[in-house]
Amino acid sequence: MPKTETFNKETVIKQATEVFHQKSYSLTSMQDLVDATGLNRSSIYNSFGSKLDLYMECLKNYQSAFKCNFDEITKTAKTPIKAIEAIFLLNVRSNITNNVGCLINNCTSEMANQEPIIKGFLNNNHNNMIQLFQDLVEKGQHEGSINTNKSSYEYALYLVNSLQGLSISGIVMNDYNHLESIVKTTLSMLD
Repeated sequence: MPKTETFNKETVIKQATEVFHQKSYSLTSMQDLVDATGLNRSSIYNSFGSKLDLYMECLKNYQSAFKCNFDEITKTAKTPIKAIEAIFLLNVRSNITNNVGCLINNCTSEMANQEPIIKGFLNNNHNNMIQLFQDLVEKGQHEGSINTNKSSYEYALYLVNSLQGLSISGIVMNDYNHLESIVKTTLSMLD
């Protein structure tokens, strides 16, 4: 008879995400995960597999939460440039709140060349972000609110790179006004 889980898997993923976000993958021990989740090691292994498997679940959950936020922003923003700005400011608020940067960007700098499964996830996430910005820029260029000095793809690459840099800057520069100024300067390239 298979064992049934007596815990909320989503809650455990959130708790584990917090640990990975604060400590990084490499510095997180199984004991850290046991302490954070209240589960014993065998429950973690039986429910999630390896530490890497749990980390992947955490990354996917984190990505999904931001995708929901991005989808809501693109639906409600009055213009594509306002949507892009809102995405950047969401990043700023997130950095100010947690002061440890973006989990996915942190993962990129720590693990992108170490694990093929991580690299695949990160490449997919990167391509999705490029597509998101390319669609917004294309729409803005069509409406005339974003210049056509560069292609929508070139601007999308620039925006993804800028957003990643903003996350890194947010770790050391925990000042909303300075980060907002960076966002305004970044977006001025699209005027």
